[in-house]
Amino acid sequence: MTSYGQFCPVAKAMEVLDERWTMLVVRELLAGSTHFNELRRGNPKMSPALLSKRLRTLERAGVVQRTVVAGRTTYTLTQSGKELAGVVEALSAWGIRWIGQLGTQDLDPHLLMWDMRRTIPVERWPRDRTVVGFRFDDIPSTASRWWLMVTGSDVDVCDYDPGFDVTATISTSLLTLVRLWRGDKSWAEAIRSGTVEISAPDQVRRLVPEWLGQGTMAAVPRPA
Repeated sequence: MTSYGQFCPVAKAMEVLDERWTMLVVRELLAGSTHFNELRRGNPKMSPALLSKRLRTLERAGVVQRTVVAGRTTYTLTQSGKELAGVVEALSAWGIRWIGQLGTQDLDPHLLMWDMRRTIPVERWPRDRTVVGFRFDDIPSTASRWWLMVTGSDVDVCDYDPGFDVTATISTSLLTLVRLWRGDKSWAEAIRSGTVEISAPDQVRRLVPEWLGQGTMAAVPRPA
């Protein structure tokens, strides 16, 4: 770790935390990811080698604890790491409030669907297996189709057809769904403007926005 040569506690904290990707790894651990592949899914553009390096750095700093049981490695936050929850929440709220511009380089369907998978309100879904398909019209066809499947409390996301009946299909752009998930716009606005189309029977179509909801930071108030 590079030293700032300052006794300031902000400087000492940043010696641990300001390397590229570090806080995003912490974000994933706070969100419940405990295994290497889960951390990769939450940071799909991060190389495996760099993820390993950042985890080792956080472990040496006492932020992350690594355990191996029956040959499987688990990463968890120590008390030191858990206390970063408020920092991550504050950064997220600040980013939502003040950094609204999104470029094409910021749009990643893998990250979006992974975040939806772990935070959608499954208690609002039918108890039987329910599949919602997604069709994005602004990205290459190899990444434009996704399926979200909920069975009871289990949620799976697939980038291939799982072979089950689809209850509803959402057609939109990836940018629009990202903005919906962030809370930059509401489902009602998106449907009214025609930027989101839901193909399903009338009763189901009205329920889909409630099934999916919005991301955890969508409720953060925006500046006027």
